[in-house]
Amino acid sequence: MSGHHHTYGPSGMGTVVLDIGGNTGALVIVTGPEWHGHEIEISPKGQDPSVRQHVAVRDRHVADGVRYTAVFPALPAGAYVIWRNETEEAGTVVVAGATVTEIEWWPRP
Repeated sequence: MSGHHHTYGPSGMGTVVLDIGGNTGALVIVTGPEWHGHEIEISPKGQDPSVRQHVAVRDRHVADGVRYTAVFPALPAGAYVIWRNETEEAGTVVVAGATVTEIEWWPRP
């Protein structure tokens, strides 16, 4: 997780475009409202950990209420490290091609 914090308005249903298929999947990290606006960083497991992707957690208004999620819309299939901060790994997740991988992640920001 980087130290960046953003202020975004809510995201409605159908506003996120995923680019999945073949060897490309998407990752959705569901977390709590305390993460709203914070960035979550990931990097491919076993590769240079300084090469990371990051997205901000946004409040997403869905049919059953509000979910706080970070959406990585297109990732090559494989294992990824989720970073708690600049130097500490929080865990790993495996993204499969042509699918959406969804996990719940509840650490304190």
